Amino acid sequence: MSWETIAPPPEALPPDPITVRAQTIPARHYFPEHSHLWHQLVYAIDGVLTVHVDGRSFVISPEQAVWLPAGVMHRVGSLHGAEFRSLWIACRAGADLPATPVLFSVSSLLRALIVEAAAIACAADDDGYVGRVAGLILDQLRRAAPLLTALPWPRGKALGALCEMLHANPADARSPEAWGKMLGMSSRTLARRFEAELGMSLRAWRRRLRLFRSIELMGGGLTVTQTAMALGYSSTSAFVHAFRVDMGSSPQSYMSRRNMGA
Repeated sequence: MSWETIAPPPEALPPDPITVRAQTIPARHYFPEHSHLWHQLVYAIDGVLTVHVDGRSFVISPEQAVWLPAGVMHRVGSLHGAEFRSLWIACRAGADLPATPVLFSVSSLLRALIVEAAAIACAADDDGYVGRVAGLILDQLRRAAPLLTALPWPRGKALGALCEMLHANPADARSPEAWGKMLGMSSRTLARRFEAELGMSLRAWRRRLRLFRSIELMGGGLTVTQTAMALGYSSTSAFVHAFRVDMGSSPQSYMSRRNMGA
């Protein structure tokens, strides 16, 4: 299935200091490449976004956001649909924020502030509440922890189709040989293409995908056991071990800290 474009938002009045845009992105839709005269925070309160910036492509869940300085060319879309919340931030307000694109973790507090900012976007600021919410968002962005790893996404159609199928069904256990046959290439060619486009092996990418989806699924209310089964692990203990190796804590401890905004 092909992707369809969404018209880029018109350049409105400059944010002062923050403008929040709430928009539903349908499945397989994207904003074509564009830039803004001000900074932007790319975030979705629900669903997964695909972000293309600086020659890189990756996907982010509601636990992550991307900071884009003014003038940076980018493209944003969603494979399965998402509730997009775009924050436009005045250059002076974000002067002490990173000068390059940054992926970072979104705390429960920052998420709640973004939801609140969207809800009061058209409200008069007679008592200064709107401004205080904006100030807290900026404080949270200054405190946000950068993430060194993301789930990379291929730009080519062949690997894109493979990754879409695995994203939809992380439990799919097909071998590299089976995937290569489906795509009309040998397993060795598939391995070379994967390394070239994503900077890691198919096995490593699937491991990171499972980690990425596990946080998404548990955040959506699934138990640890339900998550393990949905991701294709042989047992709950195998999932807990893999999660602990990658994240340094058990799934329960990680989600507990996340829900408290740590």
